[in-house]
Amino acid sequence: MTLGAGCPRCPSPVSETGGVWRCLDHGTITPLWRPATADYETFAEHLVRAGSMPTLLPWPLTPGWTVTDFGTVAAPDREARASFITVTGASDLDGVVELSVVSEEPGVGLGARCAGVDRTDPGAEIGEGPPLAKVRIDGHPISLWPVHTNDSDAMFDRSVFAGEANGRWLWLVLRPASAALMLKDEWILMNIADLGPELMDLPFGGSPPAW
Repeated sequence: MTLGAGCPRCPSPVSETGGVWRCLDHGTITPLWRPATADYETFAEHLVRAGSMPTLLPWPLTPGWTVTDFGTVAAPDREARASFITVTGASDLDGVVELSVVSEEPGVGLGARCAGVDRTDPGAEIGEGPPLAKVRIDGHPISLWPVHTNDSDAMFDRSVFAGEANGRWLWLVLRPASAALMLKDEWILMNIADLGPELMDLPFGGSPPAW
């Protein structure tokens, strides 16, 4: 099992010619490398492609939660431009909850695709007024603001938060939308590549996100 290439901004078919990747809808792209099924072997390949681009996840992972998907936006022999990971688990208040965490350079559009919004980067609401949530990365507090979504899109019942961490956009997408209350606790986000031996115990399984 290996990672397959796709467009970071949409599910349209992609093709490669002479090392240049093209999306049917978005033209020349940096491809998103994503597994057909999440498992330890493909995750190891993902971490190699991601390089110095962090794959951030709330840690420690709540018992019973599993990794269902992950991916990296990267061209061969170049630094990765984005990464994401999705986990799913049960919540007493919301039932099954899906969380996706995206770290990306400006202009990539992976976070927007995951969030189901029609722009490449978070909007002007980022930084306006007090943040509604905070997480910690490497001991530093990271402020997050809500990102407005299309409420009429019933297929994407979700809450979206975004902010800036280490010069990159950080997106958190929670489904269902009511799961946003989980952020009342200040999560610690850890780069999973830094786990060491604990990485061997990372649980995989479940259905990948619909996007």
